Amino acid sequence: MAGIKALISLSFGGAVGLMFLMLGCALPVYNTYWPLFVLFFYILSPLPYCISRRVVDDTDSASNACKELAIFLTTGIVVSAFGLPVIFARAGVIAWGACALVLTGNGIIFATILGFFLVFGSNDDFSWQQW
Repeated sequence: MAGIKALISLSFGGAVGLMFLMLGCALPVYNTYWPLFVLFFYILSPLPYCISRRVVDDTDSASNACKELAIFLTTGIVVSAFGLPVIFARAGVIAWGACALVLTGNGIIFATILGFFLVFGSNDDFSWQQW
């Protein structure tokens, strides 16, 4: 039952984050859809960590070069997702209000992705690998 509650709360967090992203794009004051490019970062952010977990199944070691590289690449993707709206706002492509909405959505979405890996990432009864 705890897995169902976690899944529902994570889906709610994802929906709220996407709502902020869409508000930053579709409100009549802003009316530009350039911030939707952060969707690529949402898709790319979990990939390095998932690939490194498939390649290296050594859980007893304290540090692993493949895992460290995956965390580094994921950090670069997340920082790029936060930097893109700021660059768009500085260049005058989007308004600063839209940038704030997109950054809020980014924070919520990446917290949701992190929560997913914390809840379903371990190899216990509710592991996502069993689904």
